[in-house]
Amino acid sequence: ALYDICMRTLKLSNPAYGDLNYLVSAVMSGITTCLRFPGQLNSDLRKLAVNMVPFPRLHFFVVGFAPLTSPGAHSFRAVTVPELTQQMFDPKNMMAASDFRNGRYLTCCSI
Repeated sequence: ALYDICMRTLKLSNPAYGDLNYLVSAVMSGITTCLRFPGQLNSDLRKLAVNMVPFPRLHFFVVGFAPLTSPGAHSFRAVTVPELTQQMFDPKNMMAASDFRNGRYLTCCSI
């Protein structure tokens, strides 16, 4: 899935391990933001999991990340909220190789 994101979304012709590591580090940095900075939404991953799992047997998380940019891109562009939401749920931005068109989202969280 990470290799496909580098090829299709980031338009890298031959992704190296550094590109994959950049993608993983950007996603992990985004997910753990609530752990590293103080605020009203300061929480831990256990609270996040408890609030998002409706049934104990349905405990599988999939991360969608947006906006995706390549490590060498130095240009910034403004992204609207609808564009950002569309990118988060786009199967090309999901960090797992699954077909999300046939499934359902029971809960979701945007951090």
